[in-house]
Amino acid sequence: MKFTRSNSLKGTVTVPGDKSISHRSIMFGALAEGTTRVTNFLQGADCLSTIDCFRKLGIQIENRSNEILIHGKGLHGLQAPASLLDVGNSGTTTRLISGILAGQQFTSELNGDASIQSRPMKRIMDPLSLMGAKIRSIRDNGCAPLHIQGAPLHGIHYHSKVASAQVKSCILLAGLYADSPTSVTEPYLSRNHSEIMLKHFGASVTSEDTTATILPDPKLTAQEIKVPGDISSAAYFIAAALMVPGSEILIKNVGINPTRDGILRVCQDMGADITILNEDRTSGEPTADLLIRYSELHGTTVEGAVIPTLIDELPVVAALACFARGTTIIKDAQELKVKESNRIDVMVRNLSAMGAKITATDDGMIIEGGYPLCGAVIDSKLDHRIAMTFAITALASDGETEIIGADCVQISYPNFYSDLAALTDTV
Repeated sequence: MKFTRSNSLKGTVTVPGDKSISHRSIMFGALAEGTTRVTNFLQGADCLSTIDCFRKLGIQIENRSNEILIHGKGLHGLQAPASLLDVGNSGTTTRLISGILAGQQFTSELNGDASIQSRPMKRIMDPLSLMGAKIRSIRDNGCAPLHIQGAPLHGIHYHSKVASAQVKSCILLAGLYADSPTSVTEPYLSRNHSEIMLKHFGASVTSEDTTATILPDPKLTAQEIKVPGDISSAAYFIAAALMVPGSEILIKNVGINPTRDGILRVCQDMGADITILNEDRTSGEPTADLLIRYSELHGTTVEGAVIPTLIDELPVVAALACFARGTTIIKDAQELKVKESNRIDVMVRNLSAMGAKITATDDGMIIEGGYPLCGAVIDSKLDHRIAMTFAITALASDGETEIIGADCVQISYPNFYSDLAALTDTV
């Protein structure tokens, strides 16, 4: 797919439902008693993988045009799958469902695509094993495919080496089946969607500083879930409007959970003109409309506690830094190496091909802004966030940019290119 420079971006866009919350609505709805109704569900490939897995576990799920109905069977109502659980490209599905499966009374196996088969799973296997789980890497390499034999679980207090919502959520979900309270302490606070939604369904979850604790064997009750717009998807439009002179766009109904809003804070630190409108905090997950205007940006340092709040948005921050005055430093971001691709290497290689002055470090990147970019052939490595990042970078670059594997956006944002085209005359 090919892209060229845009004169400006104008208009209003509504991004699809939050991927993290969509995943959790299926999982928690399956473990609840009664029928959970979900609206604004993300119909991306990753979330559809979660639906497929829970159908194989005996849960009736109706995927209608405007809603999802999950007919939950309670905490102990899952059934042994008759076949392999295929998680596709979804790390969230893989890690969270492993916590649930660890406490069942049956055996299951799960696997995914080539990317999933290279992503680190010891980070969940180790704490689950400490809880008494019988989980192993079938190829004995710490990655999927995984074999999980359900077993009695024990509560633990786990000190995680990484600030990862997937690791934390996996352990908390296993804690639902433990014989005593289960706690997870992180080095920094990761996104807290699991804690919020589990409470909403009736679980006893408490949080203090960077520690979350769950009590075992709650009665979970079906709920109505309205999924907010995904701030990770909104990030591409935020960056595009800030990059392309003359742009002004309104992004409707975006989730602005403080554990996810790092992209807004970093952009504002860089001098971005972002106005937050129509805040709504009635549903547990805060939402707002975002008015974004083109801005003259300056470099900044992105590090420490803000990193877990924008880990998926760091590729677009790196691209945005190319259009800022001065130097931007991204550090403490080793997690970028174990996403759908090694996003440090992929970003450095592709931005360099476009003329950027960017250097890889062990835990991030250093970007010297202010150098004009020109079109290039970009290998997305079938990473949806890389493809979307370079689609919007091309709008502020000279010449033509071609993205190889552009269709991988189906994973999280099937209508991304048409939504982008509606704001510009070049896509």
